[in-house]
Amino acid sequence: MSGEASSPSPSSSPTGRNRTATVERKTKETQVSIELDLDGAGEYEISTGIGFFDHMLESFAKHASFDLRISAKGDLQVDTHHTVEDVGITLGQAIREALGSAAGIRRYGGISLPMAESKVDVSLDVSNRPYLVYRVELANDRIGSFDATLTEDFLYAFSQSAGIDLHVELRYGKNPHHVVEAVFKGVARALRIAVESDPRVAGLPTVKGAL
Repeated sequence: MSGEASSPSPSSSPTGRNRTATVERKTKETQVSIELDLDGAGEYEISTGIGFFDHMLESFAKHASFDLRISAKGDLQVDTHHTVEDVGITLGQAIREALGSAAGIRRYGGISLPMAESKVDVSLDVSNRPYLVYRVELANDRIGSFDATLTEDFLYAFSQSAGIDLHVELRYGKNPHHVVEAVFKGVARALRIAVESDPRVAGLPTVKGAL
């Protein structure tokens, strides 16, 4: 994969198996292909046809320390919504597949992430009971040609497919670019914590017997 990457580190897979997934989604509106390694080094190769969205997904891969390849082709002549949403669906499916039973993971993750004048709080639970709370209001919904309101649509699709209870709240901030970038980086950092191995947990992090 191309892009910025740190030196490879030993796998942190809780089960010792490869936590990887390859998922494809094809509809009349989009065609999305994703390759994911949860125990990667933050390498990425992203192509969706939407420049700012590519940049955010690259940041996501880097800060989650996931190896991530995304190729998406959509009906951009109509709108960017279908592509953004379907990438969210497919990425969520890849996360779920790569996690397997989710045995040995920390399960919960959270961070308060600053980005210039902005700060975003992210908390999540890899629970297989999806929910999204998104409290982010922007004074300006445009970041260049990108519709910043699609960030919520992406995260809703992602959380539903991945089975993640995801809470995102803007504490303060004015610049929409900084806010949305803080959201993507915050979700990545919180997810990185949640899927890491917990040395004190041998099985599933729940009393229910299943996530």
